[in-house]
Amino acid sequence: MSSTVAASAAGIAFVVIISVIVGAVRPRRYATVSEFYVAARAVGPWWNGAAISAEFTSAVACLGLAGLIATHGAPALWFPVGAAAGYVVILALVVAPLRRSGTYTLPDFAQWRLGSAALRRFATCYVLAIGLLYLVAQLHSAGVVLHLLTGLPPWTGWLSVTLVSVFVTLAGGMGSVTSVQAVQYWLKLVVFTGVALVLWCAWRCAVEAGPLEVAGFAAPYGDLLAGSGDPSLPGVLTVLLACALGTMGLPHIIVRVYTNRDGPSARRSILATQVLLGLFFLVPPLYGILGRVHVPDAQDEEVVLLLPGAMLPGPAGDVLTGLLAAGAFAAFLATSCGVLAAVGGAVSACVTRAGVSAFRLATAGVALTTLALTSLTTPGSSVLGVLLGFSLSAATFCPLLLLGIWWRRLTAVGAAAGFAVGGGLTAVLAAGEATGVKLGLVSEYPATFAVPLAFVAMVVISLVTPGRVPMGVDRMMARMHLPEEAASASGDRSSLEDGRSSVRHSPYVDDY
Repeated sequence: MSSTVAASAAGIAFVVIISVIVGAVRPRRYATVSEFYVAARAVGPWWNGAAISAEFTSAVACLGLAGLIATHGAPALWFPVGAAAGYVVILALVVAPLRRSGTYTLPDFAQWRLGSAALRRFATCYVLAIGLLYLVAQLHSAGVVLHLLTGLPPWTGWLSVTLVSVFVTLAGGMGSVTSVQAVQYWLKLVVFTGVALVLWCAWRCAVEAGPLEVAGFAAPYGDLLAGSGDPSLPGVLTVLLACALGTMGLPHIIVRVYTNRDGPSARRSILATQVLLGLFFLVPPLYGILGRVHVPDAQDEEVVLLLPGAMLPGPAGDVLTGLLAAGAFAAFLATSCGVLAAVGGAVSACVTRAGVSAFRLATAGVALTTLALTSLTTPGSSVLGVLLGFSLSAATFCPLLLLGIWWRRLTAVGAAAGFAVGGGLTAVLAAGEATGVKLGLVSEYPATFAVPLAFVAMVVISLVTPGRVPMGVDRMMARMHLPEEAASASGDRSSLEDGRSSVRHSPYVDDY
């Protein structure tokens, strides 16, 4: 066994062991399923912000973004801006009203706001699709990294990430997941920042260090769905649109607004997330610049991991590679844990009201499905997979949330039409990309077309079905837009159970 392999294996093992210990040590016992699902609303703003940042800085942020910068240069620097814009939109338009609604999942909100159990099931299918896109991207990246660094078959990476993620999620629900993610965020920040600074200093201090001429380069690119890897203006705008509007519909992000004690704490956690993400996204450009100089022929997701060995061959490079392997697996685990918890909760709430046992069963089922899909697909760009998830979210849940929160005339039929148009178009374009069937600009930049069409479909169909506006809509709108104290005092759920706006089907409504 070479020293590089030994260092990488040690780094990965360290992260796995730490994750298991943090997730398993004295998991809190929760009295209700809602407490299990939202960590009893006992998470502090900065701890919650670190957890959100950990699951958002997935394989894309840690490995794929640096590779895109190395390949395409300055235009790829716009990718993190989409994430920052997404949290601004969430903070300004979504956090407070959604929390006041008291619905813990996106399908819950759809049924509560529009009074349709069928729409809830429809929305759950999209939550599952987005979650699977995220999870498959993480598992494929884990397999690529483990095979690159240790020579082990890719399935060992898939299995290790899945087993640890399932264990943490089942051990203590969102409480265990939050603790593991917060620890992993700080581990990733220290590792990736520290190694980047060491490599940067080694390069700039070397006698042969050349001039810094990397700001404007752009390599050839193919027609990539969702704008991934496209440095042109349309590609950059597509990524910004998908990230800015898709963030609010990611199931593992939205559930976080309930893990804080109250509304002000939830808003502070989003602000904390923006600060912590800003710190982390200062690092990928360093790796991108160094990768362009030292490993110009590497694949996107290999750039970061190959840099230490290329720049500092020997023991120093081996140690740095082991640290980066630990950081990469922390990214895979943090995102996988969060997505599993959110998707498992949404699926279990849709299928049954049995409580924690159903949540655990659904989580295990989602994990097995992810493993099966990973084994049936080939590794690709993690950036592409995650951007597809963002695009699907932007074309479905973004219009549902914005119109459902701010427009009283939305109907279940209109929402379903928007889901079918936006989500269907995105799915068709993704299938066409996979089979080689392209529709010009529509195939290359799906979010630019799918999101406006989804909004138009929801509005038009709602306007032509005015009789389907749910009863009690005025009370629901007041509940979402009044201050939290007034809403909880005057508009509790019992007052909404006189018509189609009832939320009695949700298993997460036992306390608010």
